Parts: sequence; C-alpha cells; structure tokens
Amino acid sequence: MFDFRYHALSLIAVFVALVLGLLLGVAIGDKGLVSSAENRIKESLRADVRAEQRKSADLSDKLAERDKFEKEVYPLLVDGQLTDRKVGVVFLGQVSEEINNEVANALEASGGKRVGAAVVREPLAADDLGSRAAGTRYAALATGDDKLWESFGARIGVQLTRGGKLLTRERRSLFSAVAGSIGPFDAVVVARNVPDDVKGDDLHRVNAFELGLMRGLTSRDVAVVGVEHVDTDPTQVPWYRDHGLSSVDNLEQTAGQAALVFLLAGNTDGAFGVHQPRLLPDIVGGVG
Repeated sequence: MFDFRYHALSLIAVFVALVLGLLLGVAIGDKGLVSSAENRIKESLRADVRAEQRKSADLSDKLAERDKFEKEVYPLLVDGQLTDRKVGVVFLGQVSEEINNEVANALEASGGKRVGAAVVREPLAADDLGSRAAGTRYAALATGDDKLWESFGARIGVQLTRGGKLLTRERRSLFSAVAGSIGPFDAVVVARNVPDDVKGDDLHRVNAFELGLMRGLTSRDVAVVGVEHVDTDPTQVPWYRDHGLSSVDNLEQTAGQAALVFLLAGNTDGAFGVHQPRLLPDIVGGVG
C-alpha cells in the first residue's frame, strides 16, 4: 500500500515530467520556427545579393561602353585644337606624375606638344636665388620684402613664355626638377600643391613669388590653366580663380582632358569640371 509521501512524490514526478515535456515541446517548436524564419531571411538576402550583382554587372557594362565611346570620340573633339602649340607644365611645390602624364595624354590628339615640365622648389632657396641674380636688383632676395619676391616671380613668369637670361641663370636654384625645355611656352598648365611644412617667412615668400609668377604668365597672350583631380583636398580652384587662371578640376577624366585642351586653345575661360556648374567650355569655331 502506498503511503501519502509516496503518492505525493509520484504526483510531483508526474507534474515535473509534464512541465519538462511542455518545455521541450516549446523549445523544439521554437527551434523549428526560428529555423524556418532564418531560412526565409537567408533566401531573401541571397535574392537581394543576386539582384545587386546583376545591377553591378549592368553598371560595369554601361561604364565600359561610356569609356569606349569617350576614347573614340575624344580625338574627334580635340583634333587640331592646339596645332604646333608648345605647352609647358609648371608644378608649384610638389610634382604629380599622374598630372604630368594626363597632360601629355590630353595633348596627344590635339596637335599640341608638351615640351617641358618644371617643379618650382618650395620653400624657395632665397640665398641661392639671390646669388645667381648677382648684378640685378634680385641679388637682395634673401633679405627682400614681398614686393621684391612678387617682382621676381613676375619676371620669371614672363620669361617662361618668351625666354630670358634671368630664367636661365636661376634654373637650378628655382626648380627642383626639370624635364625638357623651360620655355618659351605658347600655353602653360599649372598644378599647385604647396608642402605643409612651408610656414612663416618661407610661406610669405612663396605666396608673393606665386602671385608674381601668375601675373607674369598671364600678362601676355598665353593661355594659362590650373588643374587638379576630382578628390583634391583642399581644392585649388579658388586660388586659380583669384590669380586669373582658368581651371579644370577633373583632369583624370576624359572630359577634364578635353576641357583642358579647349582652354589652352584660348576658346574661352572659366572654371570647369565635376564640381563646377559646367563640365566643358564652349568650342568656338566648332570641332576640328
């Protein structure tokens, strides 16, 4: 005969078994629900990925078609725009081989030729520049004020477009690197990137010299265009504008190279590119 305690224990055991059964059943059921929902989410994600992959492939195809179109049309647009023009590239501060090559590519079908590229040494070598200018007012450059440096820059700018003795004498001290000729140029491309460590008196000299240099370059009937890439930070377009230069902010693109050619041809002036109101200038006189 069972006593009360045994009966109570039996009831408790049954109750515990029922509770465990319910819990296990819910757990198993939840697992199934979670697994089903998880599978639906995975399949949805897979479908989204496949759709985006198709979009990406379509976009890549369209970009490839656009690039092909641009490369085939570009020579037709710029053909003859710069026939027999001698173009120089002047880097202020730091050189960019990418920009140097892009200028050469831009000119290739235009009839123009990049005949020289020079990198202005910044900070400026004041003592050496003054020493090489012995017998002229620029011998005092090392202790000269901003006006003297601006005047010196203007003289160099003019001589880049028509030649001159001072430019020849100052070549090694003024430029950290030269490829080809230092003039005279029929058109000039300027790329500015002053090193961050140019400060204090050195920066004052650089600013005064560059102001004069741009004034000298633009004083004659010579097209002068400032260039940069789309991601240049900070942009130099305001500086180019303030110093009387036209500009192109997307030289790495075919459209930017076309804009450069049209500006160097003297068709128009202004700022053009991705970050400007217009991508290309007007082509005065038509194509070819």
